[in-house]
Amino acid sequence: MKILMTGHLGYIGSVMSPYLRSQGHEIVGLDTGYFEECNLGDPGAIASSIRKDLRDIVPSDLKGFDAVIHLGALSNDPIGNLNESWTQDINHHGSVRLAELSGEAGIRRFLFSSSCIMYGSAAAEVVTEDSPLDPKTEYARSKVKAEMDIRELATDDFSPTYLRNGTVYGYSPNMRFDTVLNNLVGAALTTGKIILFSDGQPWRPVVNIQDLARSFETVLTAPLWSVHNEAFNNGANHLNKRIIELAEFVEEAIPGSKLEIRAEAGADQRTYRADFTKFKDTFPDFEFKWHAKEGAKSLADQLTEFGLTYEQFSGPSYTRLPWLNSLIDSGRLDSDLRWTEAGVN
Repeated sequence: MKILMTGHLGYIGSVMSPYLRSQGHEIVGLDTGYFEECNLGDPGAIASSIRKDLRDIVPSDLKGFDAVIHLGALSNDPIGNLNESWTQDINHHGSVRLAELSGEAGIRRFLFSSSCIMYGSAAAEVVTEDSPLDPKTEYARSKVKAEMDIRELATDDFSPTYLRNGTVYGYSPNMRFDTVLNNLVGAALTTGKIILFSDGQPWRPVVNIQDLARSFETVLTAPLWSVHNEAFNNGANHLNKRIIELAEFVEEAIPGSKLEIRAEAGADQRTYRADFTKFKDTFPDFEFKWHAKEGAKSLADQLTEFGLTYEQFSGPSYTRLPWLNSLIDSGRLDSDLRWTEAGVN
C-alpha cells in the first residue's frame, strides 16, 4: 500500500516506518519536526516526507494514498496538563480534520493510534473495549474525543480503526525516557538505582515497540470487514505487569543496579490493566513476541552499546515536555507551538 504516516519522525514512527517499508509498503511521512533532533543513534533512511504541522494539512496532501496511519500527537499527560489548548487543537481537532480530509480524498483505511490510558484509573479491574471510558487527563480526553468524532465519519468507503496501545517501551532512534520501562532502564544504567516513588503495585499493559509496529501492519492488511470502525486494545494479556515486576526485570537485566521502593504519598498511582482478548480473537495468527523481561535486557544492551550517559538520560532531548519547553524558551517555537523563523531548520 501507499501510506501516509503522520508523526513518522517520532518515537514510534521511527521504528514503524522502516518496518513497513521492509514489508513492501510505500511510506510518505508527515511531521512538523518537533523531535527531529532528538535522535539517539542513527535513524537510518528516512521515508520521503512532508514537513507540515498537522493543523495545516490541506486536501492536496492526501491525494493518492491507500491508507493513513495517524501517529502524530502531543504524546503524554504532562504536556496536556501544561497547556490544554495545544492538546485539544492537535490531538483532537487536528485528528478529526485529518480523518475528514482522508475520507474526502477517497482513502479507505485510517488507523488511529490511541491509548489504553483512556480507561482512567481502573484499579485491579480488567478493562475491555466495551468498558466505560473515564479519561483523567487532557491527553486521555483528547484520545476519547477524537475516537468518538472519527467514529461518526465511518462509511462504506471510509474505514477507521482505533488501536488503543498499551504502554510502549523499547529502543527507537528517536528515543523517549518518559515511559515507565524506558525510564527504569535508563535510570538503572546511568545511576545504578531503580527508584519507585509508588509502592509498585499499579498495573501497566506494556508492549514492545517492535511488536507494536508489527501489530499495526496486521491491522492494516486485515479484511476491512474485520476492522471497520472497531477499537482494539493493542497488546496481550500476559503483558499486563505491575510496576514492581518491571523494576525487578530491570534490576536483573543490569548487574549492580539496586531497586529502592520509597512508596511516597502523592506518588503516581495511575493503574490500568487491559484485556486484549478481542485482538487475539480477531488476529489469531499474530503473536506478541517480546516479554518485558527480555525486552528490558535488550533495551539495556542497546543503550549500553550507544554509551548512554546520565547527561543524556536526564537532559531534555529524550523527554517530551522539557524538550518542547526548551524550544519555546529559545524562541524556536511560539506560544501556539508553531515554528518561528528562528526555529526552522
